[in-house]
Amino acid sequence: MQAVQIYDPALCCSTGVCGVEVDQALVTFAGDVEWAIRNGGQVQRFNLAHQPQAFAEQPAVRNLLERSGQESLPASLVSGEVVLTGRYPTRTELAKWTGLNESPLSDASGSECCSGRGCC
Repeated sequence: MQAVQIYDPALCCSTGVCGVEVDQALVTFAGDVEWAIRNGGQVQRFNLAHQPQAFAEQPAVRNLLERSGQESLPASLVSGEVVLTGRYPTRTELAKWTGLNESPLSDASGSECCSGRGCC
């Protein structure tokens, strides 16, 4: 199983899911990270506002920021290699990177399972 690290832009809290106007992409991603961890995936998140040292200590992230600036965040690394920048990974991408089986039935609270007429 591969380790996944997500380097977030400066957020108000560890997930960015706080305040009055919450970005739906952050809500979805926070749920996907929780799903991956609950199912045994190794996913870590680092927040630029609260953990700047983590950004400085990771050569791939430091180089990315030097070349492209903070606009390249969020950045996703798999086993220390940059695999995605500028957006959060999907649940499918997290599942692939962590070696998890992504099944609609694996999380009854997920949007894949429930759709309008009730739940599975």
